[in-house]
Amino acid sequence: MRANIHPDYQKVLFHDTNADAYFVIGSTLKPSQTKEYEGVVYPYVTLDISSASHPFYTGAVRQASNEGRVANFNRKFARFAKKK
Repeated sequence: MRANIHPDYQKVLFHDTNADAYFVIGSTLKPSQTKEYEGVVYPYVTLDISSASHPFYTGAVRQASNEGRVANFNRKFARFAKKK
C-alpha cells in the first residue's frame, strides 16, 4: 500500500436537526465546525435527514409540500416583482 494517499480517518459528530439526534461516527470528512458532545470536542456536521428522522426507518408518514419549487420561489420573492 502506498503511503500518504489515504485521507485521515477521525470520529465526527453528526447532528440530525429534524430529530435532534446526535451520532458519533468515524469519517474522513474535515468539517470546519466543532462541538462538544459528552465531554469530548468533535468535528461537527449537521444533517437534514438521517435514519433517526427518515420515514422509511421510523415508519412515520410525512406530508410533503404540495407546491412545486416555482410556486415556492414566486411566493417568497413576490415582493420584488415589478408592479405594472
